[in-house]
Amino acid sequence: MKPSDEQAKEPITIRILDKEFLIACAAQERASLLLSARHLDERMREIRDTGRVIGLERISIMAALNIANEMLQQQSRNDYLDQSALPRIAGLQSRMQRVLDRYKNGRIDF
Repeated sequence: MKPSDEQAKEPITIRILDKEFLIACAAQERASLLLSARHLDERMREIRDTGRVIGLERISIMAALNIANEMLQQQSRNDYLDQSALPRIAGLQSRMQRVLDRYKNGRIDF
């Protein structure tokens, strides 16, 4: 890490399961870090409150696994949607090209 990168980071305190953590964070990433910390805190509280998982380390691992699984599922859905949209986009491009060709040839009026 460059010295200039380190200087741009300022410490921020986040609370997760009533424990405080001091994290170095760039100013432009502060809001995102706070949202992430809040999300993690909520997920860890949900897991802790079920009473089935005991211990901060186990709760942390379960929360991390759940969040990673959700992220991978969403990524997979996004990849599928991107792939399924390609034929529709190609069809629309083809239709637009036909309309433009007809307009250029004077066969259509806008």
